[in-house]
Amino acid sequence: MNTISVALVDDEALIVSLLADFLREQEQVDILFTANSGEECLEILSKQNKLPDVLITDLKMKELDGSVLTSTIKENYPDILTIIMSSHYKRSFIGIMLKTGVSAFLPKGISPKQLLEIIIEVAEKGFFFFPDQLDIIREQISSKSPKPILNDDNKISEREMEVLRLLCRQKTAKEIAEILFIAPRTVEGHKNTLFVKTGAKNLAGLVIYAIQKNYVNANDIPIL
Repeated sequence: MNTISVALVDDEALIVSLLADFLREQEQVDILFTANSGEECLEILSKQNKLPDVLITDLKMKELDGSVLTSTIKENYPDILTIIMSSHYKRSFIGIMLKTGVSAFLPKGISPKQLLEIIIEVAEKGFFFFPDQLDIIREQISSKSPKPILNDDNKISEREMEVLRLLCRQKTAKEIAEILFIAPRTVEGHKNTLFVKTGAKNLAGLVIYAIQKNYVNANDIPIL
């Protein structure tokens, strides 16, 4: 696996420093930059030649909080995978976080080792859920969020359904291509079509859509 470039954003300088020190010791990760506010992060991104693969941000920050920051990043830098890690973590926040295009929502109390595993998971698969978050998606989001209405023009094809279910099983484009005996580029094409047809912002959104429509069972989605 290629080295994952990571950016860290938190208004607590000590947390940023300690986390950056830990990640710099890991061969799988390269710290691209750190920032102590959402505003500073956006300023750095506007000047960067290279963008991070994964950006980790706090939720509650002065002025520009993590949810606004991630929404702005998704709009302007859609290829960046974002993770929110917060001491204000609540299971009920997961629906709001996913609507902003976040790939994972974590409590700050997780261990650095587990965080590293999740960073790798997000970089490889596009999203990460804890088991209790999947429960929230199944029990609450699916009943409260409006379900997409598909007409005949954007009905999901049988092949797209196969790709969707494999994406929910956290298979990469390469793995899906091998399973379905098609080219990785074809898989990416089906994935992009799924985004258009479902209105999902990222792979996590596709998972929610699949659960809402009962195309997959939340209990069948693999957990790290």
